[in-house]
Amino acid sequence: MDYLPIFADLKQRPVLVVGGGEVAARKVELLARAGAEIRIVAQSLSPELEQRRQEGRIHWLGQAFAPEQLDDVFLVIAATSDSALNATVYAEADARRVLANVVDDQPRCSFIFPSIIDRSPLVVAVSSGGQAPVLARMLREKLEALLPASLGPMAQLAGGFRQRVKQTLGAIGARRRFWEKALNGRFATLVANGQQAQAEQQLAQDLAAFAAGNEGAQGEIALVGAGPGDIGLLTLRGLQVMQQADVVLYDHLVSEEILDLVRRDADRICVGKRAGAHSVIQEETNRLLVELAQQGKRVVRLKGGDPFIFGRGGEELQVAAAAGIPFQVVPGVTAAAGATAYAGIPLTHRDHAQSVTFITGHARADGDGLDWADLARARQTLAIYMGTMKAADISQRLMAHGRAAETPVAVISRGTRADQQVLTGTLQQLEQLAQRAPLPALLVIGEVVQLHHQIAWFGQQSQTVSTVVNLA
Repeated sequence: MDYLPIFADLKQRPVLVVGGGEVAARKVELLARAGAEIRIVAQSLSPELEQRRQEGRIHWLGQAFAPEQLDDVFLVIAATSDSALNATVYAEADARRVLANVVDDQPRCSFIFPSIIDRSPLVVAVSSGGQAPVLARMLREKLEALLPASLGPMAQLAGGFRQRVKQTLGAIGARRRFWEKALNGRFATLVANGQQAQAEQQLAQDLAAFAAGNEGAQGEIALVGAGPGDIGLLTLRGLQVMQQADVVLYDHLVSEEILDLVRRDADRICVGKRAGAHSVIQEETNRLLVELAQQGKRVVRLKGGDPFIFGRGGEELQVAAAAGIPFQVVPGVTAAAGATAYAGIPLTHRDHAQSVTFITGHARADGDGLDWADLARARQTLAIYMGTMKAADISQRLMAHGRAAETPVAVISRGTRADQQVLTGTLQQLEQLAQRAPLPALLVIGEVVQLHHQIAWFGQQSQTVSTVVNLA
């Protein structure tokens, strides 16, 4: 270990910065966030530093560096383009046992700045000891994606409860178990949802229950949209929730790449449904959700696309609410938005469509309740989920209510995935297109489809990104 990682308390401590340019300004920003008393030596100040000087937030000592300026400072940073001056600053600081950092000159650093993930009061620092700063930055970016912004408020609330927990739970082991459960339970979810008051109440309830001998965690359900398939379209919040799950109930539409992101020791249960071959009925899924949550487990219900758009997410949460189980919702990119974007088909366009309507081809047994006359209007886009089996009926109804037989249509199969296929034609050809399309598939009807041939962008050259079908 070349450097000892430590966190320094700079509040009200004098720190000298030699240099007044953009690099110095970035260091000053960090020092200011740490509460340091900042002194500057520089020939001139950048506009940002000049603004700070005028507001009294930094003290400009002058244009020339003098060794005595180091006599009472806690540390010094040299950030000039003059290598000789930087070397002098380091040598004078080292002689006085003052910690020094010369920017981009690792041999002249008695301390270095790590890559920082700031979730104050929680701070994570990553360093390569100056050997590979780009690698440290890349690692920081990966960690940023895994660490929710709510960690800061959570740590702050937990800090306010520390003394209370200590007084209530005398044994160190009991306190550790309490915090492990609280920081992974409903309290953490409420903080993430911005419900600070409810989070405090939950923490107090958890502590009272724990003190009474009830160490069981309260279960909850997270309804998460996995997006249309491409792993890059999974939301950051969705990833974070998946990696905290005890058990995941997922659909067939969730890609294997996304399932691989689930926490390794979490149980996975497929409750997916396929047209004409329902493997798990909805009532059984509802029962599993409630039963698992009542066992104190963190349950993720992972759905393709967005759970509130033809995903029965609302029905499942109604069941959870009736059972008194806490829940949260993480939206996802719905198939109509994702698949059409990857196919180069804008859902709306100033010249072609002023509105878009999402409908499902898998309606209730007692009828679809759709206004076909309204849906048949020109200059609008229809995005139809689960419509391949009823493609003939859909095209006939639209044409019967006035939609032109030559209206452009597309059938997008496995949208956003590496094997995405786009079949295009006209409304009168919709049935034949649907019969040729692999599942899952989305039907798109409207003038915007013709733009696919101009702005299709996704897919490798060796793959068939688009197939124009002429069935006339």
